[in-house]
Amino acid sequence: MITSGARTKAHTGWELRLLLRNGEQLLLVFIIPIVLVLALGLTTFVPGGIDGAIPKVLSISLLATCFTSLAIATGFERRSGALRFLATTSLTRTNLLAGKAIATAIVTLLSMLVVLLLGALLGWRPGGAWPLSILIALLGAFTFAAWGLFLAGALRAEAVLAVANGAFLTLILFGGIIISPDQMPDVLGSIIQFTLSAALVSALTISLTDPAPGTANLLMPVIVLTVWGAIGALLARRYFRWE
Repeated sequence: MITSGARTKAHTGWELRLLLRNGEQLLLVFIIPIVLVLALGLTTFVPGGIDGAIPKVLSISLLATCFTSLAIATGFERRSGALRFLATTSLTRTNLLAGKAIATAIVTLLSMLVVLLLGALLGWRPGGAWPLSILIALLGAFTFAAWGLFLAGALRAEAVLAVANGAFLTLILFGGIIISPDQMPDVLGSIIQFTLSAALVSALTISLTDPAPGTANLLMPVIVLTVWGAIGALLARRYFRWE
């Protein structure tokens, strides 16, 4: 008898092959982050130069891949009937959601590796707690994927397209990614810092740039990310529909 873990593993492999064969996905995952590193790292637009640009580009890559792209692709899979077909197999809702999330996380980690290697060539050097950035990125990928799957399962494909793209632009411009909360008015900045995008940028910035970051500095953004991830996972599990 095939176990739930084996079903999830098989579906992860299937989703991973689909992602790597998708030209638009490869553009989103690899080419655009490379352009962003060059655009932000070699200009004075972002404070800190390449050191300040790397956490922002990684956050944008995670948002684009694990939320926007995943939500839109899954939403149109629902509309085309592909998910209805998968529902006739032995896959459970949990197997499907986990497989999609894991495959997306793997592709995103490959994208992060490309960004970090390019950053290193441009003079970026990681901070003292850089190994923690891997765990933080995985947490961010899980959080964005959970909300992307919730959105894809709860709305019609056309609504998913509009909401996902709108959320992508909003979070980049006003969610603490390009403009950090401490550069905003006090009241607005104190609110924005509790968004999942701002928390991710903050945690990545601390772990990748600070020579010896304190645990207390990382604690708050990690807690914020964890709470957002838990809520998103519960919503995705509760409201995701096959059709």
